[in-house]
Amino acid sequence: MTAVDFDAFVHKLATVSGEAILPFFRTALGVEDKGAGRGFDPVTEADRAAEQAMRRLIRDTFPAHGIIGEEFDNVAGDAPYVWALDPIDGTKSFIAGLPAWGTLIGLLKDGDPVYGMMHQPFIGERFFGDGGVARYRGPAGERILSARDCGRLEDAILFTTSPRLMNTADRAAFETVEERARLSRYGGDCYAYCMVAAGLVDLVVETELKDHDIIALVPIIEGAGGIVTSWEGGSPVHGGRVVAAGSRKVHEEALRLLTA
Repeated sequence: MTAVDFDAFVHKLATVSGEAILPFFRTALGVEDKGAGRGFDPVTEADRAAEQAMRRLIRDTFPAHGIIGEEFDNVAGDAPYVWALDPIDGTKSFIAGLPAWGTLIGLLKDGDPVYGMMHQPFIGERFFGDGGVARYRGPAGERILSARDCGRLEDAILFTTSPRLMNTADRAAFETVEERARLSRYGGDCYAYCMVAAGLVDLVVETELKDHDIIALVPIIEGAGGIVTSWEGGSPVHGGRVVAAGSRKVHEEALRLLTA
């Protein structure tokens, strides 16, 4: 079975997760802190409800598939097909009532990302790709996504969720890139990566990511012609320090500065 065969199923996962999340958005929902003293790491009932809904549908449809997710234990992580679920990427924006969050649904085949979707149910947007092509579907219609071939770092729009999430050494390295970029902005979480695929942002630099934070985004960005790696230029699928860019030249410049 190819990634294309999973397209309709992934859209169904997006629908059921959105139905679970939206009743909680911009309400007085309870928030727990799972940071355990390592900084505020919120989780809500909406996160858990959406992941449970997706896990249930995966188990019923593909019982042999593995599942890795943010809120519950991993299951059969060594299976040939493994789903990576982040029900609300950008929970801090979610609890603040800002729509800069989304549901991430990724699919690994033999450890490689082969399909990914970012779904924003409040706005009604879906960004999805299989590494070969990426598409947008939403209020603006449907179109193929294409990353921007920004010629140099000095012309690039740069995003990170927050430099305060970085350790001292990584923050200093990030600042060397930020000083060269044309414009830097903070926030966005998964939305910043989708804007790379849409050709509106040129570079995203992050640290401390989990696998479920990035797996779904790789096929979207690569399908749009962009590139995603670790700071060392390797695979990003295990999370950690990640760089995503629309232009290989900008990506190379960023890696050189980050690892100098």
